[in-house]
Amino acid sequence: MAKASKRRQRARGYVEELPSGALRVVVYAGIDPVTKRRHYLRETMPANTPKAAEEAERAIRRLQTQVDERRQPRTNASLSQLIERHLKIAELDETTLRTYRGYVRNHLDPLIGHVKVGAVDADVLDSYYAELRRCRRHCDRRPFIEHRTKTAHECDHRCRPHECRPLGASTIRQIHFILSGAFRQAVRWKWISVSPMPTGKPPSAPRPNPRPPTADEAARILNEAFNDPAWGTFVWLAMVTGARRGELCGLRWSKVELDQGAIVIDTSVAQNSGKKWLKDTKTHQHRRLTLDTGTVALLREHRAACDETATKLKTKLGPDAFVFSLAPDNSEHLIPDSVSQRYSKMAARLDIDTHLHNLRHYSATELIAAGVDIRTVAGRLGHGGGGTTTLRVYTAFVSEADQRAASALFERLPTRPQPLGGRERILSDPHAPYEAIAAKLCAAIESGLLPEGSILPTTKQLAQQHGVSEGTIRRALDLLRAWNRLDESRRLRTT
Repeated sequence: MAKASKRRQRARGYVEELPSGALRVVVYAGIDPVTKRRHYLRETMPANTPKAAEEAERAIRRLQTQVDERRQPRTNASLSQLIERHLKIAELDETTLRTYRGYVRNHLDPLIGHVKVGAVDADVLDSYYAELRRCRRHCDRRPFIEHRTKTAHECDHRCRPHECRPLGASTIRQIHFILSGAFRQAVRWKWISVSPMPTGKPPSAPRPNPRPPTADEAARILNEAFNDPAWGTFVWLAMVTGARRGELCGLRWSKVELDQGAIVIDTSVAQNSGKKWLKDTKTHQHRRLTLDTGTVALLREHRAACDETATKLKTKLGPDAFVFSLAPDNSEHLIPDSVSQRYSKMAARLDIDTHLHNLRHYSATELIAAGVDIRTVAGRLGHGGGGTTTLRVYTAFVSEADQRAASALFERLPTRPQPLGGRERILSDPHAPYEAIAAKLCAAIESGLLPEGSILPTTKQLAQQHGVSEGTIRRALDLLRAWNRLDESRRLRTT
């Protein structure tokens, strides 16, 4: 009986006194869906709180109301537990999932992973984003040396004092998206009643700033790359097609249609933490790119060189051989990071500040400058959204191309007719009555109907003849004087 009474007391909530003299309110809130244990809501009243007992009773009623209305957090689970469960069921590409887990491991768990799901609010989120913008290493503001490796080594110039650098705005936004997805699931699972994410303010999305190499820089890069024909072919194909590095590394000869002059891009090489694997393209699109005759001829030469190398080493290329490979039979693909490093070193030798992905920008901007429509450019690059991404990234280049198109159209248009002067306009298209009378009189003078030396009728007679006022006739005669068709004595003279 006593045990049942105690349970009813727990169900209603109770107040317990702590050794410090503070009062703690405890209200039962059901079974924790994560730990499967009893879940309690607790609130503590400091020891010096006036009327602490009355405040405790009010706290019990408030917490019980939350339980009755199901507005209370149903779990004591931490944010790390929520995100881990969310990522297990999220439908994400393996590369994206690995990236997200890296963000959680490096930036979420060390800072707010221990915070309970129900305790995350706008203040916690704003403080968290502020810390990410302060230092990507989350240092404690005390000086230390950043070593080039964690293993035993002798320090050199690469081991230097730590300098705080903010985490990139795009990375912080991705972390914000991870949290948003996790809290949406928490609301669906009824761990919490309302997601706190709308109250958080991540940094604004950075404006795209593609910096493709100039035409002169592109020529220098190609000249240097073709010192190794295979490497030169890789750089040329990246420049012509705008394909991603992983897509070129995963390109197979079976996807190269030399007779039709096209290639099919449907796979990509992914790399993360030393692991490499073949996967679908970034946007899961299979695209067929038409090639120019020069590129087709270059690929034929590259294929002949690959066959010759394989023959010399007493092997041959298999049906699934890769276009670019270091293996004798082209059975192994190139490593994306190694390709990027080789390109960066080559650009550094040429004193050009660029990287491999900028060749993709080069291809896009050249297509836009050539007048290719945005949907076609988006299709060649493999952008999603029917051109939305292409417009967002290359807005400045689209505007520049639009200006060039307007200039080119203006140059092809016929010469614009020049506006007529005052006399020519009146003679050809008189607007007012006095202009029409002046035009008739001028035509009569030039045709000989009014010969030189003849006397004009009076102003009154002309007014009656043309059915207008004398003032209109005076204005017409003023025009004739301005055109040197009437002398001061009002005698007409021809030109």
